[in-house]
Amino acid sequence: MHIEYPAIGVCGLSCRLCPMYNTEAESRCSGCKSANRMAVGCPFITCAVKRKGIEFCRDCEESDTCEKWKKHRDAGRTHDSFKCYQTLEEDISFIARHGTSAFQKIQKQREFFLGEMLRDFNEGRSKSYYCIAATVLKLEDLEEALSRAREESGGLDIKAKSKILHRILDDVASRKDYHLKLRK
Repeated sequence: MHIEYPAIGVCGLSCRLCPMYNTEAESRCSGCKSANRMAVGCPFITCAVKRKGIEFCRDCEESDTCEKWKKHRDAGRTHDSFKCYQTLEEDISFIARHGTSAFQKIQKQREFFLGEMLRDFNEGRSKSYYCIAATVLKLEDLEEALSRAREESGGLDIKAKSKILHRILDDVASRKDYHLKLRK
């Protein structure tokens, strides 16, 4: 079958903001529906793509009654894995209202901001933190945080730049009740 959105997971997660998607290492993942991931599979890929020939769980006629997808979504409300699930329900709802193409457009904007954080402010220990920030902060909050960090960090080394961006993101998170840590 033709996969139109390889970087949007079958279950609704955005692959573009995942630490494994944003690595140069050999273990880089190209998205949940990329050839490598499809070969390894997950229960959602096996069920939706391989058995039913659909790209997303939400397109399944059983999506409202599927216990596996319900359990995944319920777990995502309180827990994360190596990837942030905090916005999963909000993302699924957005896609239902506005479509997958509109969701992908926003995820590409988030990916752009994440790329800036990783390129200009990552001291080698902040990738997951920046992935979470790019996932949960509103786009305008991300843009403002990066703008402030650039203004405050001119001429500094990468460790100092990273501390500044962390401080700004932590401040935004505390004021707006964002959670910038994986929930275990």
